[in-house]
Amino acid sequence: MTETLLRIDNIVKDYGNGPILKDLSLDIHKGEVVVVIGPSGCGKSTLLRCINGLEEIQSGEIYLRDQLLTDPKTKWTEVRQKIGMVFQSYELFPHMTIMDNILLGPMKAQKRKKNEVLKKAEKLLDRVGLLDRKEDYPRQLSGGQKQRVAIVRALIMDPEIMLFDEVTAALDPEMVREVLDVMLELAEAGSTMIIVTHEMQFAEAVADRIVFLDQGEIVEMAKPEDFFHHTKTDRAKKFLNTFTFQKEELNNEEII
Repeated sequence: MTETLLRIDNIVKDYGNGPILKDLSLDIHKGEVVVVIGPSGCGKSTLLRCINGLEEIQSGEIYLRDQLLTDPKTKWTEVRQKIGMVFQSYELFPHMTIMDNILLGPMKAQKRKKNEVLKKAEKLLDRVGLLDRKEDYPRQLSGGQKQRVAIVRALIMDPEIMLFDEVTAALDPEMVREVLDVMLELAEAGSTMIIVTHEMQFAEAVADRIVFLDQGEIVEMAKPEDFFHHTKTDRAKKFLNTFTFQKEELNNEEII
């Protein structure tokens, strides 16, 4: 396995009503895709927000390479240039064009020249099939298109690792595929990613490792083949059976 890029050691996150994350430890290796799944409220999104400094942990440590991110002196504006995050709500500025949304970060935070980042932005937009929409405003795009722009906006910062938090959850079914295709392409290109998703087929196709969380703890961690077809824990089996049942119900409705 390649070098450890991100190390999470025994972190605890508690909002005051009991821990959401309980002594959770996890290593992420360079070029690895780790997919985190589990029931609602198990701590999946909270984990990503802790990694990106959006939530303060009560104990434990998080390292990006040798940098201790949980140090109170951490400059998160600099760290977030290395850890890109894409949310399900897009977070695009409505009053700015697509291109201006993308250029804002590298020009303001990284002080890069416009002509340099403009070329890269156009290349990335072309890669996700949206170059012809660069002068449009977010309101003119579909949900799937907005999410692809959000991914480009994160990628243009040249992050070392990408975090995806349920990025298809707010999308209509026909828009989900176009976003997942972009993420699959990133995985095939060797990007390091942590993905929280409820799309089980996508998780099996894209992941190097599956991490199953329940009640703030890692219940099972395995390669996709082992997790989905040779599940070891009863809790994970019950979770997967729920998805199988829902899928069968949808198929029956289509037949009717």
